[in-house]
Amino acid sequence: MMVNFTNKFLVIALALACITGANRAAAQDGTVNTNVLTHDKDGVFNSTASYTFDVSSTYTTPQTGRVKYEVTTEAGKKMRSDSVAVKLGGKGSASYNFDISGLPSGFYKINFMINVTDYDDTTRKAFGIRPEEIRSQYGKPADFDAFWQNAKAELATVNPEFKVTEMPDSSKDKRKVFLVEMKSLGGLTIRGWLTEPITKNKNKKFVVMLALPGYQVDLKPLYGLDPDIAILSLNIRGQGNSRDVINVRKETYITLGVEDKNKYVLKGAIMDCVRAVDFIYTRPELRHDNIIAVGGSLGGFLAVATSGVDNRISFCSAANPILGDVRNLANQVDWPFNDIKRYVNTRPGLTFDKVLNNMDYFDAKNFASAIKCRTLMGMGMVDNIAPPNTVQTIYNGIPADKHLIIFRDLAHEIGKKYVVYEGRWMRDTFALF
Repeated sequence: MMVNFTNKFLVIALALACITGANRAAAQDGTVNTNVLTHDKDGVFNSTASYTFDVSSTYTTPQTGRVKYEVTTEAGKKMRSDSVAVKLGGKGSASYNFDISGLPSGFYKINFMINVTDYDDTTRKAFGIRPEEIRSQYGKPADFDAFWQNAKAELATVNPEFKVTEMPDSSKDKRKVFLVEMKSLGGLTIRGWLTEPITKNKNKKFVVMLALPGYQVDLKPLYGLDPDIAILSLNIRGQGNSRDVINVRKETYITLGVEDKNKYVLKGAIMDCVRAVDFIYTRPELRHDNIIAVGGSLGGFLAVATSGVDNRISFCSAANPILGDVRNLANQVDWPFNDIKRYVNTRPGLTFDKVLNNMDYFDAKNFASAIKCRTLMGMGMVDNIAPPNTVQTIYNGIPADKHLIIFRDLAHEIGKKYVVYEGRWMRDTFALF
């Protein structure tokens, strides 16, 4: 089954956190239960966001107080608020409807707060208003395309020295495993794992999944159950088994060379992904016209960036891609900007504005307009690392055939629906029937 396969290769760097909108309080003689119902399965509305707040009590004593909502932008600017009086009799229940209108297109956070006699709590949700209209007010640098053309030209001067070593002790699930090593930008050696289905057909050619890592994730061989697909799991420089030259603390990695766009670690990381595509093209058993770049979080960013700079990618799958619309993102999230600001404070003459000028060249939205392959993107609407407005900005900039799956109550993660859709759309794209 494709679901089983894709569940194995899609790596998300961060732990799961699910916000359901259901709360429960207990006391000696009763409980209060609340639930927030969103009147859209994705939490996306054309004009008016609509919610129902349900509350029930098992206390024998009356519960009085208020239910209030407060709407803010992703950056924390207060936009709307309102409240209603709550009065429940003993073991009573009630429902309260809230309609929020007049907001411009965008994504918003909404907190529902209840305060009654024996209970108070907050339920956090998010919603979107006409997200298809979202665009960044910041354009990409005039020399953005030239910068990346030059980066690829620089990479082309490095002899890749591809080396493939079979690892028979790691073979399982009817798959061979190979350690792959290659030279990338700056002459650094990067490594990954290639797993291929064992077949008696000597002429068999496999679709390739290029699995890209989350932030500081050590990718291991990825197996899967699909006999038509080989998987190349890549550890970019400074991660996994590619840490021999760059071996730093987790919080330090994102700041490496950030004061100079030509030396920034993500320039090398993106070129590592391009070099991995070069490797795929050297293998006669791999289909060079059927390559899917897959990842979540940093891996989602790398999938978008690689698909933007290398048109040999045939399908892009990016879950919760980070570093989208960087200049707006910097006002909305703590990571990675707190780490970057601490780094700036240690470098005389460096300013955060100068860093943002460099990071414009590594903004995921600026790669989007060059993507020509089918693209699937996943979004957690309460994500505080890749907020939905930044993911939507990336998505809206892609001119190719695309599809977005929204998880209304998830944070920096995606659900099973994404994995199922990805597998089916990929098989359709690559004619794997």
